[in-house]
Amino acid sequence: MRKALLMLLFSLTLCLVIVGIMVTSLWSTLSNRSEAARGALKLVAGKQAATQCKECREKANIDKLAQVHSQTWRKQESRLQTFRAQLNMKCQGFSRAIITQANTLLGSKVTYDGERRKPVEVTPKLYSTFPKEHPFGNVSFQSCAVVGNGGILANSSCGEEIDGAQFVIRCNLPPVDRKYQDDVGNKTDLVTANPSILLERFEGLMELRRPFVESLGDYGQPMLALPAFSYGHNTPVSLRAVYTLQDFNSPVRAVFLNPEYLQNLARFWKAHGLRTVRLSTGLIVASLALELCASVTLYGFWPFSLHPFSKQHLTNHYYDDQQSKKSFHAMPAEFEQLLRLHSQGVIRVHLGSC
Repeated sequence: MRKALLMLLFSLTLCLVIVGIMVTSLWSTLSNRSEAARGALKLVAGKQAATQCKECREKANIDKLAQVHSQTWRKQESRLQTFRAQLNMKCQGFSRAIITQANTLLGSKVTYDGERRKPVEVTPKLYSTFPKEHPFGNVSFQSCAVVGNGGILANSSCGEEIDGAQFVIRCNLPPVDRKYQDDVGNKTDLVTANPSILLERFEGLMELRRPFVESLGDYGQPMLALPAFSYGHNTPVSLRAVYTLQDFNSPVRAVFLNPEYLQNLARFWKAHGLRTVRLSTGLIVASLALELCASVTLYGFWPFSLHPFSKQHLTNHYYDDQQSKKSFHAMPAEFEQLLRLHSQGVIRVHLGSC
């Protein structure tokens, strides 16, 4: 009897121990889950706070830039001439921005500005694609409009004002058909084309080429500037663009941006405090315009998703909201550099409607 009681007591004790272990384990699990849940909530709250903080900083920055821009703009001729002289001394855009037979001799070598690779020798065939002299004539233009593709141009009614400039520069083959002419005009004297656009829209000109030629019809008879020697993969498709225009007797004149000029221009802006992997096309052609033109006005260069005055949401481009796949450019930092020149009366940055 005593032995049976002892066995029963032992069994009860063992059960209590097991139950205690199970309760402790369950409590620990629940506590850990609760702690994890609290951690997840804190993480979500932290991300939301960071997002809100980022939006607040962006809005504050937009307000600051809008305030700077709101000051009455007056052209300061002496400052313009000083800045133009600095650009010309370091970059010589007037004579060296475009590769020509005068600045790139037969048998010489062209060095890529965007990557380290074997330079390209200027063969007779390649040399024949270069214009004999720089294509800008011997006089500066009185007024230039440099048209970016920012969404701020949508519903701006700036087309007539843009087309009123003596020389109009556009970036990366933007649409200028009737749908957009009220806002951006269609007059074009120089338009750039990143070779990636030729690959995406026209299959690198490896198959049908007529659609590429026909797409240029809205621009009239402009120069088509290609960065053929920034990267190795740019060269073949850029040359195919030249040969295509020749084969179809197009009035469009294809020219190549000089990688030496692009390198010098990058050094120039770096010396002025700009930190970026590569200069954007917009800053490149705005810099060129400052050497070519007596007065330069920029349109569509606002790089933010909110309008500077109404704070309404803006699409990335005036024609679509497609985002860039890679971020090589420091657009806000570039804009601040241009706005500084605006406040100094060197260049006019247009924001809002016309």
